[in-house]
Amino acid sequence: AQLADDIEALARQCGTDGAWAQAATLFRDASRLTADSLLRDERLTRAVDALVAAGDCGAAAALVPAVESLRETPLRNAVLAYLAILRGRATEADVRLRRAWDIVNAERDPATAALIAQRYVLHSLVRCRGDELVEWADTALRLADRDSPSGIESAAIRGLGLAAAGHPDEATAAYDDLAARLRYGAQAQRVTMGRGWLQLIRDDVDAARSNLESAVATAGLGGSTRITLWALGWLARVQFATGDWDTALTTVESGRQLAESSGIVIITPLLELTAAQIHALRGDWDAAQTAVRAADVVTQDYEMVRIPTILARAQVAEAEADYARVRRVLEPLARMAPGTSLTEPGYWPWPDMLANALVIDGDLDGADAFLRPHEHRAAERGHRSAMARLGYARGRLLGAMGQLPAARARFEESLQLLDGLPLRYDQARVNFAYGQTLRRAGKRREADAVISTARELYVSLGAQTLVARCERELKAGGLHQLRGSRDSVELTPQEDAVTALVAQGMSNREVAAELFVSPKTVQYHLTRVYAKLGVRSRAELAALRR
Repeated sequence: AQLADDIEALARQCGTDGAWAQAATLFRDASRLTADSLLRDERLTRAVDALVAAGDCGAAAALVPAVESLRETPLRNAVLAYLAILRGRATEADVRLRRAWDIVNAERDPATAALIAQRYVLHSLVRCRGDELVEWADTALRLADRDSPSGIESAAIRGLGLAAAGHPDEATAAYDDLAARLRYGAQAQRVTMGRGWLQLIRDDVDAARSNLESAVATAGLGGSTRITLWALGWLARVQFATGDWDTALTTVESGRQLAESSGIVIITPLLELTAAQIHALRGDWDAAQTAVRAADVVTQDYEMVRIPTILARAQVAEAEADYARVRRVLEPLARMAPGTSLTEPGYWPWPDMLANALVIDGDLDGADAFLRPHEHRAAERGHRSAMARLGYARGRLLGAMGQLPAARARFEESLQLLDGLPLRYDQARVNFAYGQTLRRAGKRREADAVISTARELYVSLGAQTLVARCERELKAGGLHQLRGSRDSVELTPQEDAVTALVAQGMSNREVAAELFVSPKTVQYHLTRVYAKLGVRSRAELAALRR
C-alpha cells in the first residue's frame, strides 16, 4: 500500500511537470498495487486521463470499457468527456461534463471540481465560445492551485477565450504574465502555443511563427501531443498567410501523421483547410478535394471542426470562381456566428470572402448589410488585416454601385493597412479586386498596372490558378498582351477572354463571375464571337478552340 501511494505521488508530480505518458504508466502501476477497490478504480481512471493528456487516445480508448464498467464518479465522467472532446464528440462530452458537475462536491473535492471546470474550458474552446470559456477558466482557477495541471491549462487557454470574447488587449497581457512565470518545460508549451495562436489572430505574424515553432519543437522534450497538434495547425496558417506554401504543406503532413498516430482528430479540419486552399490555388484539384474529404470525415459536432471544414469547401469554390457556391457554402457561418469567435476580426478568414461573393453574385444590398457590423468591429479593435480584407470587399461593392472614387479610396486604404505586414496573399487579393474594379469602370491602363502587381505576387506564391486569372484579365483589357495570348486576331480582347472560358465549359454566369462583368455582357460578346467565327453553339466553339 505504501509503495502504491509513493508511485501515485510520483505520477502526480509527473502530471504537474507535463510528463503525461510517464504519469499514465505510474498511475496504472499504482492501481495494480492497490487493494482498496475504490482507490484502485480512481488510479486506473487517472491512468486513462493521463493517456489522453499524453495524446495517446488509442491506448486510452482501449481502456474505456474498463472505466465505463466502474461505478459513476465525477472523475470518471470528466475523464470520458476529455476523450470525447479530442475525438470530436461534442454531444457526448456535454452530457458527461454536465453529469460530472452535477454530482461533484466542490467544497469537499475542489481538485476534481477544478478538473471538471478545466475540461469545460476545452469544451468551450472547441465550441468557439469565448465568454463561456473565460467563465469556466475563472472557475477552475478559483478552485485549483495555480501551479496544478488544471490551473496551468485553464490559464493557458483563458487568453484565447478573452480574444474570442472581444478583449484582445487583456488576452495579450494575460499571456505576457504567464510567459514570464512559465518559461521552460512541458507546461510552458501550452502558454507558448496559446500565445502564438493569439499573435496570429492579432497580426503579429513574425512573433506568432516563432512561438508556434517553439511549441512544436517542445514536443520532443515531453510536450503534449494535443498542444503540438494545435501548434502545427496554426503554424500552417501562418506559413500560408506569409506565402511559405511548401513549408505549410510539410507542416500539414506532420500534423496528419501525428493526428493519425494519436487518434486526436479534432484538429484535422484545421490542417486540411490549409492543404485544400494551397492545392486549389495551385490548380491541383484532386489534392484539394482529397483535403476537403479528409476534413469532412471528422464528426462535425464542434464548431472548431465545422468552421474550417466549411472554409475548405469555400476556398476551393472561390479558386474555381464559383461565387454562387461560395455564397451557399459560407452563409451557414453567418447563422452560426453570434456568440462565437466567428465575429472577432482575425480569428477566421471568412467575412471578406462571403461579402466578395455577394457582390459578384449581384446581391449588393445583402453585401452592404453583411459588411457593416464586421467593419465596425474591425475598426473598433484596430485590426489592420481585417480592415484591409473588408475594405477590398467594400471597394468591390462601391465599384459595382458605380462609385469609383469611393471604391478607389477603399482599395488604396486597404493596401496602406497591409503595408508592413508580411501577408502576401492578402496583398495579392486586394490588388486583383482593385484591378478588376478599375477595368470594369473603363480605367484599363490603371487596371493593367494593378493586375500586373497581383499577377507578380501570385507568381511568387505559385498560385497558378490565379496567375491564369490575372492573365485573362490582362488579355481582356487589351493593353498588356502576353506572348501567345491570342488564338484569333479577329476577336477583341474581351471576346477572346469570353471565348476561352466558354470553351472550357463555363456557363455565362460563371464566365461573368470570372471576368467580373454581367451575364448580359457575356452573352453580347458570345453572340459577336459566334458571328465572327461562323459557329452556332458552345460545343462548336469549344471544338474550334481545341
